[in-house]
Amino acid sequence: MYRLRRPWTAPSTAAAALVRPVWRGLPWRVWGVAQGAGTLAAGLIRVCGGGPLPALVLLRAAVLAGALGLAFLLDDPARHTTATVPVRRVVRTALRVALVAPVVAVWWTAVLLLVPGSVRPPVWDITLEAGTASVLALAAATVAVRRTDEPEPGRSVATALLAGAVLAPLLLPARWALFVAPGDPGWAAAHERWAWVLAGAAALWAVSLREPRRRRTVRAPLRSAFRSVFRSPCGTSGLSRTC
Repeated sequence: MYRLRRPWTAPSTAAAALVRPVWRGLPWRVWGVAQGAGTLAAGLIRVCGGGPLPALVLLRAAVLAGALGLAFLLDDPARHTTATVPVRRVVRTALRVALVAPVVAVWWTAVLLLVPGSVRPPVWDITLEAGTASVLALAAATVAVRRTDEPEPGRSVATALLAGAVLAPLLLPARWALFVAPGDPGWAAAHERWAWVLAGAAALWAVSLREPRRRRTVRAPLRSAFRSVFRSPCGTSGLSRTC
Protein backbone atom coordinates (compact mmCIF):
# COMPACT_ATOMS: atom_id res chain seq x y z
CA MET A 1 0.00 0.00 0.00
CA TYR A 2 1.49 3.32 -1.13
CA ARG A 3 1.03 6.52 0.82
CA LEU A 4 0.45 9.65 -1.21
CA ARG A 5 2.94 12.43 -0.65
CA ARG A 6 1.50 15.74 0.35
CA PRO A 7 1.72 18.36 -2.41
CA TRP A 8 3.63 20.88 -0.27
CA THR A 9 6.39 18.45 0.73
CA ALA A 10 8.51 18.95 -2.37
CA PRO A 11 8.53 22.80 -2.34
CA SER A 12 9.27 22.89 1.38
CA THR A 13 12.10 20.41 0.91
CA ALA A 14 13.48 22.49 -1.95
CA ALA A 15 13.31 25.64 0.17
CA ALA A 16 15.14 23.90 3.02
CA ALA A 17 17.79 22.72 0.58
CA LEU A 18 18.37 26.32 -0.49
CA VAL A 19 19.32 27.54 3.00
CA ARG A 20 23.02 26.71 2.77
CA PRO A 21 23.66 27.99 -0.80
CA VAL A 22 21.63 31.16 -0.11
CA TRP A 23 23.62 31.76 3.08
CA ARG A 24 26.89 31.42 1.16
CA GLY A 25 25.63 33.67 -1.63
CA LEU A 26 24.56 36.57 0.56
CA PRO A 27 26.64 39.77 0.13
CA TRP A 28 28.34 39.54 3.52
CA ARG A 29 31.30 41.66 2.43
CA VAL A 30 29.07 44.57 1.43
CA TRP A 31 27.13 44.29 4.68
CA GLY A 32 30.33 44.18 6.67
CA VAL A 33 31.40 47.49 5.15
CA ALA A 34 27.95 49.06 5.64
CA GLN A 35 27.54 47.87 9.21
CA GLY A 36 31.11 48.83 10.02
CA ALA A 37 30.42 52.36 8.80
CA GLY A 38 27.24 52.53 10.87
CA THR A 39 29.00 51.24 13.98
CA LEU A 40 31.78 53.77 13.48
CA ALA A 41 29.23 56.59 13.28
CA ALA A 42 27.63 55.45 16.53
CA GLY A 43 31.03 55.06 18.16
CA LEU A 44 31.94 58.65 17.33
CA ILE A 45 29.08 59.79 19.56
CA ARG A 46 30.63 58.09 22.58
CA VAL A 47 34.20 59.09 21.76
CA CYS A 48 33.68 62.70 20.70
CA GLY A 49 30.66 63.51 22.84
CA GLY A 50 28.12 66.15 21.91
CA GLY A 51 24.49 66.94 22.48
CA PRO A 52 21.30 65.19 21.37
CA LEU A 53 21.32 66.77 17.91
CA PRO A 54 24.79 65.50 16.83
CA ALA A 55 23.88 62.11 18.28
CA LEU A 56 20.69 62.04 16.22
CA VAL A 57 22.55 63.02 13.04
CA LEU A 58 25.15 60.28 13.53
CA LEU A 59 22.47 57.72 14.35
CA ARG A 60 20.63 58.61 11.16
CA ALA A 61 23.91 58.20 9.30
CA ALA A 62 24.15 54.70 10.79
CA VAL A 63 20.57 54.00 9.71
CA LEU A 64 21.41 55.09 6.16
CA ALA A 65 24.53 52.90 6.12
CA GLY A 66 22.52 49.87 7.18
CA ALA A 67 19.84 50.54 4.57
CA LEU A 68 22.46 50.91 1.83
CA GLY A 69 23.82 47.51 2.81
CA LEU A 70 20.33 45.96 2.57
CA ALA A 71 19.95 47.38 -0.94
CA PHE A 72 22.31 44.58 -2.04
CA LEU A 73 20.25 41.81 -0.41
CA LEU A 74 18.80 40.42 -3.65
CA ASP A 75 22.03 40.59 -5.66
CA ASP A 76 22.53 37.16 -7.20
CA PRO A 77 25.11 36.63 -9.98
CA ALA A 78 23.40 33.29 -10.74
CA ARG A 79 19.93 34.82 -10.86
CA HIS A 80 19.04 33.45 -14.29
CA THR A 81 19.99 29.96 -13.07
CA THR A 82 18.24 30.05 -9.71
CA ALA A 83 15.09 31.39 -11.33
CA THR A 84 14.40 27.85 -12.58
CA VAL A 85 14.34 26.17 -9.15
CA PRO A 86 10.93 24.84 -8.00
CA VAL A 87 10.57 27.56 -5.35
CA ARG A 88 8.55 30.70 -5.81
CA ARG A 89 10.12 34.15 -5.77
CA VAL A 90 8.41 35.06 -2.50
CA VAL A 91 9.96 32.03 -0.77
CA ARG A 92 13.45 32.79 -2.07
CA THR A 93 13.22 36.42 -1.00
CA ALA A 94 11.72 35.55 2.39
CA LEU A 95 14.56 33.08 2.94
CA ARG A 96 17.16 35.80 2.36
CA VAL A 97 15.34 38.19 4.70
CA ALA A 98 14.97 35.52 7.39
CA LEU A 99 18.69 34.74 7.29
CA VAL A 100 19.67 38.40 7.51
CA ALA A 101 17.10 39.70 10.01
CA PRO A 102 18.82 38.34 13.18
CA VAL A 103 22.16 39.80 12.09
CA VAL A 104 20.59 43.20 11.42
CA ALA A 105 18.73 43.12 14.76
CA VAL A 106 21.92 42.37 16.71
CA TRP A 107 23.82 45.07 14.84
CA TRP A 108 21.14 47.70 15.48
CA THR A 109 21.01 46.81 19.18
CA ALA A 110 24.78 47.27 19.40
CA VAL A 111 24.54 50.63 17.64
CA LEU A 112 21.91 51.85 20.10
CA LEU A 113 23.95 50.68 23.08
CA LEU A 114 26.99 52.61 21.83
CA VAL A 115 25.08 55.88 22.16
CA PRO A 116 25.09 57.26 25.72
CA GLY A 117 21.64 57.29 27.25
CA SER A 118 21.84 61.00 28.05
CA VAL A 119 21.93 61.98 24.36
CA ARG A 120 20.17 58.99 22.82
CA PRO A 121 16.94 59.89 20.99
CA PRO A 122 13.73 57.98 21.80
CA VAL A 123 14.57 54.36 21.00
CA TRP A 124 11.25 53.37 19.45
CA ASP A 125 11.11 56.44 17.23
CA ILE A 126 14.63 56.08 15.86
CA THR A 127 14.02 52.35 15.42
CA LEU A 128 10.93 53.23 13.39
CA GLU A 129 13.12 55.33 11.13
CA ALA A 130 15.61 52.47 10.81
CA GLY A 131 12.86 49.97 10.01
CA THR A 132 11.34 52.27 7.41
CA ALA A 133 14.69 52.80 5.70
CA SER A 134 15.34 49.05 5.69
CA VAL A 135 11.94 48.19 4.21
CA LEU A 136 12.34 50.94 1.60
CA ALA A 137 15.67 49.42 0.57
CA LEU A 138 14.15 45.93 0.35
CA ALA A 139 11.14 47.21 -1.62
CA ALA A 140 13.35 49.10 -4.08
CA ALA A 141 15.58 46.05 -4.56
CA THR A 142 12.54 43.81 -5.12
CA VAL A 143 11.09 46.21 -7.68
CA ALA A 144 14.44 46.31 -9.49
CA VAL A 145 14.60 42.50 -9.60
CA ARG A 146 11.02 42.27 -10.84
CA ARG A 147 11.26 44.98 -13.49
CA THR A 148 14.76 44.39 -14.86
CA ASP A 149 16.97 41.48 -15.86
CA GLU A 150 19.96 42.83 -13.93
CA PRO A 151 21.31 40.07 -11.67
CA GLU A 152 22.95 42.57 -9.28
CA PRO A 153 20.81 45.72 -9.01
CA GLY A 154 22.16 46.64 -5.58
CA ARG A 155 24.45 49.40 -6.79
CA SER A 156 21.72 51.28 -8.65
CA VAL A 157 19.26 50.78 -5.79
CA ALA A 158 21.77 52.07 -3.24
CA THR A 159 22.49 55.10 -5.43
CA ALA A 160 18.79 55.94 -5.68
CA LEU A 161 18.36 55.43 -1.93
CA LEU A 162 21.30 57.69 -1.14
CA ALA A 163 20.01 60.37 -3.49
CA GLY A 164 16.58 60.20 -1.86
CA ALA A 165 18.07 60.50 1.62
CA VAL A 166 20.02 63.60 0.60
CA LEU A 167 17.21 65.30 -1.32
CA ALA A 168 14.27 64.51 0.97
CA PRO A 169 15.24 66.98 3.75
CA LEU A 170 15.77 69.68 1.12
CA LEU A 171 12.66 69.15 -1.01
CA LEU A 172 9.97 68.09 1.45
CA PRO A 173 7.77 70.98 2.66
CA ALA A 174 7.65 71.77 6.36
CA ARG A 175 4.23 70.15 6.85
CA TRP A 176 5.61 66.85 5.50
CA ALA A 177 8.97 67.01 7.26
CA LEU A 178 10.45 63.68 8.31
CA PHE A 179 13.84 64.67 9.68
CA VAL A 180 13.15 66.72 12.79
CA ALA A 181 15.05 67.14 16.06
CA PRO A 182 13.89 65.43 19.28
CA GLY A 183 12.94 68.74 20.90
CA ASP A 184 10.92 69.91 17.92
CA PRO A 185 7.14 70.19 18.49
CA GLY A 186 6.59 68.25 15.29
CA TRP A 187 8.56 65.18 16.44
CA ALA A 188 5.46 63.05 17.12
CA ALA A 189 3.74 64.13 13.89
CA ALA A 190 6.89 63.41 11.89
CA HIS A 191 7.00 59.86 13.21
CA GLU A 192 3.38 59.35 12.33
CA ARG A 193 4.46 60.16 8.78
CA TRP A 194 7.34 57.72 9.16
CA ALA A 195 4.79 55.04 10.05
CA TRP A 196 2.78 55.82 6.90
CA VAL A 197 5.93 55.62 4.79
CA LEU A 198 6.70 52.25 6.39
CA ALA A 199 3.20 50.97 5.56
CA GLY A 200 3.50 52.14 1.95
CA ALA A 201 6.96 50.59 1.54
CA ALA A 202 5.73 47.31 3.02
CA ALA A 203 2.74 47.28 0.64
CA LEU A 204 4.99 47.96 -2.35
CA TRP A 205 7.33 45.20 -1.25
CA ALA A 206 4.46 42.71 -0.86
CA VAL A 207 3.07 43.53 -4.31
CA SER A 208 6.50 43.26 -5.94
CA LEU A 209 7.07 39.78 -4.49
CA ARG A 210 4.54 38.28 -6.88
CA GLU A 211 5.79 36.30 -9.83
CA PRO A 212 5.83 38.42 -13.01
CA ARG A 213 3.30 37.45 -15.64
CA ARG A 214 4.76 35.71 -18.63
CA ARG A 215 4.05 37.37 -21.90
CA ARG A 216 2.51 35.09 -24.48
CA THR A 217 4.57 34.81 -27.60
CA VAL A 218 2.33 34.89 -30.66
CA ARG A 219 4.84 35.68 -33.37
CA ALA A 220 6.07 32.13 -33.87
CA PRO A 221 2.61 30.52 -34.34
CA LEU A 222 1.56 33.31 -36.68
CA ARG A 223 4.75 32.93 -38.68
CA SER A 224 4.25 29.17 -39.10
CA ALA A 225 0.60 29.66 -40.07
CA PHE A 226 1.63 32.29 -42.59
CA ARG A 227 4.11 29.90 -44.19
CA SER A 228 1.59 27.07 -44.37
CA VAL A 229 -0.97 29.29 -46.13
CA PHE A 230 1.45 30.57 -48.75
CA ARG A 231 3.33 27.31 -49.27
CA SER A 232 3.15 26.16 -52.92
CA PRO A 233 1.50 22.83 -53.79
CA CYS A 234 4.85 21.35 -54.81
CA GLY A 235 6.23 21.68 -51.30
CA THR A 236 8.46 24.66 -52.03
CA SER A 237 8.35 27.79 -49.97
CA GLY A 238 8.60 30.33 -52.76
CA LEU A 239 5.45 32.22 -53.64
CA SER A 240 6.29 32.54 -57.34
CA ARG A 241 7.20 28.91 -58.03
CA THR A 242 4.77 26.60 -59.81
CA CYS A 243 4.67 22.83 -60.23
